[in-house]
Amino acid sequence: MKSKLAHIFSWLFLPLLMPFYGLYLTLYIPSKGVSLSSLNMYQLPEELKGQLLTIFFLFSALAPGISFYLLHKRKIISTIDIEDSKERNFPLLIMFAYCMVLFSLFIFKAPNNILPKYFYSLPLSGAIVTVVFMLINRWIKISLHAGGAGILVGYLSIFMFETIGFPIFFFIIAIIASGLTLSARLFLQRHTPLEVYSGWSLALIITFICCSSYPII
Repeated sequence: MKSKLAHIFSWLFLPLLMPFYGLYLTLYIPSKGVSLSSLNMYQLPEELKGQLLTIFFLFSALAPGISFYLLHKRKIISTIDIEDSKERNFPLLIMFAYCMVLFSLFIFKAPNNILPKYFYSLPLSGAIVTVVFMLINRWIKISLHAGGAGILVGYLSIFMFETIGFPIFFFIIAIIASGLTLSARLFLQRHTPLEVYSGWSLALIITFICCSSYPII
């Protein structure tokens, strides 16, 4: 039973889905910017929200997921969740490419920061996290699941810091989801504690800094 739950949590909180979860929460849960001049996520037109979420999902989750499936079918990777550290460089490069495509799409289709900055900084955070993980993967098999959870918590942390009224309840839920994800990876013996905790911490810090500093960086 515990093993089944661990697998469920691993699939429910896939690293490709975690940024999408965060973006969805901040778009549809009421909040307002600390500054009156800042663009408000919640008050964006409903049609625009749907379009932006669709674009984000396509490039951050669906397209990479299909790519990983095709890599698995062609036996370039042995498992969908890329358990073998030696097989990770190409999938991580694909993740980086999709993050940069998404970032570039928002930059060129919505220039001059006409959208809330998180639409630009979140995919950029994903790209930076991916590059850092590619480098670290030479020494340890850092957890991608933990990285996705760290991105979610890092994003919601800076969002709560820069807005008013976002319920802390949902931030607590994100923390719990992170804990379940990390526990599942440890229970399934996919990673060591170092690989899990370092992945979560690095992704959280990178995302927080990137989202708080953008567009300065």
